[in-house]
Amino acid sequence: MKLADRVNRVSPSMTLAISAKAKAMTTQGLDVCSFSAGEPDFDTPAHIIAAAKKALDEGKTRYGPAAGEPALRAAIAHKLRTENNLPYGPENIIVTNGGKHSLYGLMMTLINPGDEVIIPAPYWVSYPEMVKLADGIPVIVPTTAETGYKITPEQLQQAITPRTRLFVLNSPSNPTGMIYTPDEIRALAAVVEGHDLLVASDEIYEKIRYGEAEHLSIGAVSPGAFERTVVSSGFAKAFAMTGWRLGYLAGPVELIRAMNTLQSHSTSNVCTFAQYGAIAALEGPQDCVETMRRAFAQRRRVIADRVNGIPGLSCLEPDGAFYLFVSIANLGLSSLDFCNALLEEKHVATIPGVAFGAEGNIRVSYATDLDTIERGMDRLESFVKACL
Repeated sequence: MKLADRVNRVSPSMTLAISAKAKAMTTQGLDVCSFSAGEPDFDTPAHIIAAAKKALDEGKTRYGPAAGEPALRAAIAHKLRTENNLPYGPENIIVTNGGKHSLYGLMMTLINPGDEVIIPAPYWVSYPEMVKLADGIPVIVPTTAETGYKITPEQLQQAITPRTRLFVLNSPSNPTGMIYTPDEIRALAAVVEGHDLLVASDEIYEKIRYGEAEHLSIGAVSPGAFERTVVSSGFAKAFAMTGWRLGYLAGPVELIRAMNTLQSHSTSNVCTFAQYGAIAALEGPQDCVETMRRAFAQRRRVIADRVNGIPGLSCLEPDGAFYLFVSIANLGLSSLDFCNALLEEKHVATIPGVAFGAEGNIRVSYATDLDTIERGMDRLESFVKACL
């Protein structure tokens, strides 16, 4: 069968592939410690589930507006105004089938063949693939542990060309968990304001932060930065709603209208009754978010100490999200070979850094219980000792 060229330009998600393999091994009765998926291990909070059930009972099961239920768009706009200092109205919001879909819709709406999109590495696996599907050119800018895996203003300035259309900014970051400080965000905004380009600010982990780390959306820096910013987010991470497939994009009205046109011919509206769960997530009690955040903070301390106590491994302590980005550069294995062998021999699932554009590293998700963390780290330590 002859397939479309665009499909051959992209790679399957290595994250999903390894997570699926780990789940298959578990189904076979093997004891797998999985640190692969970026998925909270908590149940969706009860008041959110109740709101969706109520919507079902009230018959909210029919087609809705392609851009999302008006009440949800209004709730998202209110959240962005009050929490993030971003002056959006409901007309600036489109509800999408997950945060990933918001970014895919953005790329398909904004990028023309040959347009360049600046993506700092390490990056979330889907960013460059989405650009390729839109016939754009991913411009990968490597970062290092020495800079906290953050792009500098100088690097951003050097990467911009007349063909640059978009700069993708992810803070808190997947896969590194690092957060750009307010001063760092302001410095990047100063570069952006000097050019005709947009920033796609992926802020889906914004509520999962530790210590004194602050979150500042680049669009809140100044009116000029706001005009050049589109914000992608969703409900999966902070509210443990991964399977609900609820995300959103906030941006200029012209862009949102164009995305709505695209969405009306692809997915139409997001599941109607699920959207009422999202309204409850935004407007209901937020103590559930803090409970999960505290649990992640405890796990972060345990797993970071364990990893940094293993000779041959090292990692920065993340500021947010629920990932460690671990250097395996001293072990003499590619990240793919390392992860495959670790899974086969020790039944521990991690994601190779090559999937994130950073060979010599692995991503370890600590969105799992402390018992699994302790058992998995024991196995990881045993595996690494055998490699040395």
